[in-house]
Amino acid sequence: MGISKKIAVFLTALASTMMLAACGGSAGEEDGMTKVRFALDWTPNTNHTGLYVAMNKGYFKDAGLDVEVVPYNDSNPILLVDSGNAEFAVDTQDRMTMAKAAGADVRSVLAIQQTWTTEVSVLADRDDITTPADLDGKTFGGFGSPADHAILKGVIRGAGGKGEFEEVTLGTSAYEALYSHDVDFTVPYVAWEGIEAEDRGVKLKNFAYTDYGFPDSYQMLVVGGNKWMEEHPEEAKKFVQAIQRGFQDAVDNPDEAAEILQKENPEILTDLEFVKKSQRMLSEKYMLDENGKFGHQTQEHWANLGQFLFDNQLLVDDTNNPLTEAPDWSTYFTNEYIAD
Repeated sequence: MGISKKIAVFLTALASTMMLAACGGSAGEEDGMTKVRFALDWTPNTNHTGLYVAMNKGYFKDAGLDVEVVPYNDSNPILLVDSGNAEFAVDTQDRMTMAKAAGADVRSVLAIQQTWTTEVSVLADRDDITTPADLDGKTFGGFGSPADHAILKGVIRGAGGKGEFEEVTLGTSAYEALYSHDVDFTVPYVAWEGIEAEDRGVKLKNFAYTDYGFPDSYQMLVVGGNKWMEEHPEEAKKFVQAIQRGFQDAVDNPDEAAEILQKENPEILTDLEFVKKSQRMLSEKYMLDENGKFGHQTQEHWANLGQFLFDNQLLVDDTNNPLTEAPDWSTYFTNEYIAD
């Protein structure tokens, strides 16, 4: 599927989400508590640990907040926020950048991870693939994200290749397709599918995007709705600092945080040792910035990936036309609500 067609599919999905969201309820106050709805981007996993730690330890309750988790149901979480059917959500930097360019009135308020937690993976026994440049002419097992093709093209070119490859959209079946040699490469989360592969005895060879000059990314973000935050500045600050505290606990005590995450989601997360492995990896390698701080964001970091998306015409307006000028990246994020 070409990039322009994928953008059209993306915008159609955004419109569908807005129509679905219009049927939802609204936030309010009950028993003196402010209700805050938080939309997930997937089923509960270690990208969400801080949320469940904050709920379990009463950080939200102590702040006067009644937090409701909006489960993932194929709706775009950022558009749920934009349409007023959630106050906050979790999603990736590239998806938030595209949604905001298309008109979503949102901002990132917290960086959950400071760098890419996805990498290009091939089977370790592929002696014909020693660098991303060798992926020219190969088949990518993809997920339907408008940015995936352009990102991988950029990584391959950064490694000296042409960036020409086939793509088949498989969703989460991409991992099994890789293991069974039906595709040549895919992009797993190293702290989830990477661990799953290792536990199954599947040996992978991974290539980090930034090793080939590709811009870095805040892989996972907490995204808030501008309108609600402007109308509820104190509640917004209390929410962000409570969830920040939950994620900081996960950094400081990954095993305890993993136990809480599993306890809060026992039917979904049945393998506690696996969850602990995942949380340890994220806490040790991905969640703190160069100053050892959690949650902070910089304009440079936003501009680097954003400019790549803009240059590749992946940022389109609400009429599906590519932006003619790069956005003001300072409007895409804020550090004003986090605790230093």
